[in-house]
Amino acid sequence: MVTERRESTDREKQIYKVTYIGGIVNFVLILFKFTAGILGRSSAMIADAVHSFSDFVTDVIVIVFVRISGKPRDARHDYGHGKFETLATLMIGVTLLFVGIGIAYNGIRAIITVAQGGILPSPGKIALIGALVSILFKELLYRYTVFYGRKLKSDAVIANAWHHRSDAFSSIATAIGIGGAIILGDKWSVLDPVAGVLVSFFIMKTAVSLIKPSLDELLEKSLSDEVEKEIETIVYSFEGVSNMHDLCTRKIGDYYAMEFAVCMDKDTRLEDVHNLISNIEKSLRDKYGEKTHVMIHVEPIE
Repeated sequence: MVTERRESTDREKQIYKVTYIGGIVNFVLILFKFTAGILGRSSAMIADAVHSFSDFVTDVIVIVFVRISGKPRDARHDYGHGKFETLATLMIGVTLLFVGIGIAYNGIRAIITVAQGGILPSPGKIALIGALVSILFKELLYRYTVFYGRKLKSDAVIANAWHHRSDAFSSIATAIGIGGAIILGDKWSVLDPVAGVLVSFFIMKTAVSLIKPSLDELLEKSLSDEVEKEIETIVYSFEGVSNMHDLCTRKIGDYYAMEFAVCMDKDTRLEDVHNLISNIEKSLRDKYGEKTHVMIHVEPIE
């Protein structure tokens, strides 16, 4: 239990470090992009700054929920607090979805304005510089965050990394629109909302890819058939075990939980049964991680 808690604490510290760095970069970019949008008379740049602000909010969500999910088991949470991290992932996904819808809505309104004979204001060069700086830093931040998210096996950190990349995509659309308006003139300023609408669909696609697995986990969806077959293979590899059945599996945060029954010879000594079951549990935890929850029910056969 002490070792498990120490590993959990180390993991939390690394997640906090990654998220704090992302939060600081986001906060600086928010100020920079708002300034560039106002001075450069660019509504697209201001919208991009709002997108970065939503990214900053998700950093706060990750910090709060990972701290909760890292708590050990207690009297009210027999399976730990891992699903708080899943909830954070879901919240990030929902935030992304609404950001994508908002970008699409604003872009379509701007396109309609131009179609009706309106002219969008031509942005200044500082707005283009702001977009390019945002692309560079957000892509670097994505690569840094997703690397540690996969290393730490944290869905919430990986989700946050994708939010960084979605912000980079948004900045790409902004850069194309602003650059087109500056180079080609006011008549082509519609490139900004057109590119924004296209990118918004990528953002919404990413959001759905985060929301679906989070909902599956919160709704107690079983692990994949592939993983369940692996579990059965490991269990049946032990001599003396037969007729494994009633396998129930699920994911809890960053670890798996599994419960099942096995049949063994009724004349097997209790101590031997205990040792065999302990070895099965160890083998499963070696495969899926030390935090894996394993519950095995033994039934006697002739």
